[in-house]
Amino acid sequence: MKNIFGLIAIMVALVGYGAVAEAQQPKKVPLLGYLSAQDPARESTRAEAIRLALRERGYIEGQNIAIEYRYAEGKSGRPPELAAELVRLKVDIILVTGGEAGIRAAKNATKTIPIVMMGSSVDPVEAGIVDSLAHPGGNVTGLANLTGELGGKRLELLKEAVPKLARVAVLYEPANRNHELELKEVQTAARPLGLTVRSWEVRDANGFEQVFAALNKQRPDGLYVLGGALMRTNEKRIVGFALKSRLPSVYTNRESVDAGGLMSYNADPADSYRRVAYYVDRILKGAKPADLPVERPTRFELVINLKTAKQIGLTIPPDVLARANKLIK
Repeated sequence: MKNIFGLIAIMVALVGYGAVAEAQQPKKVPLLGYLSAQDPARESTRAEAIRLALRERGYIEGQNIAIEYRYAEGKSGRPPELAAELVRLKVDIILVTGGEAGIRAAKNATKTIPIVMMGSSVDPVEAGIVDSLAHPGGNVTGLANLTGELGGKRLELLKEAVPKLARVAVLYEPANRNHELELKEVQTAARPLGLTVRSWEVRDANGFEQVFAALNKQRPDGLYVLGGALMRTNEKRIVGFALKSRLPSVYTNRESVDAGGLMSYNADPADSYRRVAYYVDRILKGAKPADLPVERPTRFELVINLKTAKQIGLTIPPDVLARANKLIK
């Protein structure tokens, strides 16, 4: 009898030990893959904002979440190999910023790992990335800024800021499919505004100087710069040219205005980053990307650089300044 009781005691002890050991096993820390079209320096502001947004939801990098960063540095051929690297690392979610190339690279690299678009300007339905905004299907969801649809509004704001504006030069990249939509929006908006728009294509980094030389001869009244990796990578060159030529310029992102561009109009980035953190949280808690609707922005911001306005000799009307969400002084 004593042997039986002894055996039972040992079994109870073993079960208890097993439960304690299981409880002491460290939980798996979720691993995010961060795929950017830019270089680390240009991406640093957005990456930090994403980290803060995740922190607001209880995810602290280095404690209960880890992030692997990959940067394409503006090179169009890099996203596929970087996406493949993240898949080999078995990340739990891939966050993609930088447009269609990065999203498509991630989608081609995996059909199972959830992919969150961080404010893509491409129409994901038209591009075949998701089935619909309401029901994405597959493993991709997130934010679709569709900045091309804001083209008319940007041109209108530039005209209001520069009442004497008559001729506008538009810099675009022909390989960027989204630029075609935005160009149409700008051209359509130009007619009722009494503006003449001429588009100038830039295919690679070597093409800027040729376009700049032509613009110096044409002498437009304003410059409209579309987004994308090529334009962002050459941001300083574009802004520098606009300042030297005393050209009022409008951009799709506030970083260009921080760098010295005159103004930008786009989705409010702070709100977008919070929504990215929302998607990460939902997916880590078991939600499927196929069931999480793709969101479009509901908040927008107008940013104006007053230092640049002064440098190019422009006085912006008070009513335009009053509508700005941010003034750089």
